Amino acid sequence: MYTVTQLAKQYHLSRTTILYYERAGLLLPSCRSENGYRWYGDKEIKRLEAILAYRSFGVTIANMKTLLDRTDDKTQEHILRGQFNSLEKEIQKLRRQQKAIVMLLEQPTQQEHNMVNKQRWVEIMKAAGLNEQDMRNWHKQFEKMEPDAHQEFLESLSIGSDEIKTIRSWSKET
Repeated sequence: MYTVTQLAKQYHLSRTTILYYERAGLLLPSCRSENGYRWYGDKEIKRLEAILAYRSFGVTIANMKTLLDRTDDKTQEHILRGQFNSLEKEIQKLRRQQKAIVMLLEQPTQQEHNMVNKQRWVEIMKAAGLNEQDMRNWHKQFEKMEPDAHQEFLESLSIGSDEIKTIRSWSKET
């Protein structure tokens, strides 16, 4: 049996998250002690693991309760197909955003005014949640898919030719 704190530590969650799952009706303790401590057993641990799996798929809390309490596999299939379709729409939206950024970067007036230089581009990427490795991977994919456009993009950031050669060199590495 685990307390809220022990369960939270075991699964690298905050106590608040466990209590939120309780308020949402997803994870109820198997019992409470006289001093009010919540206790969770094997059944609740399996349920928490299912909750965490569904959360990793991006399933909403509302749908998660239905999934956890389902009585047939059709319910699960219906909800997960819906989530899959939602993710596909989000991916398409992100791809459109990427294309819009590429189009913006390819505009001659944008390049002439140097509104986006290397420093600003790095700030934008970091603000979007990319770390150094993500940015390196981004360059590698750009180089692999569109080497000429990658060269033009780097030039548009007012980067010196030696640095461009360095970036393109490590971008070609596998």
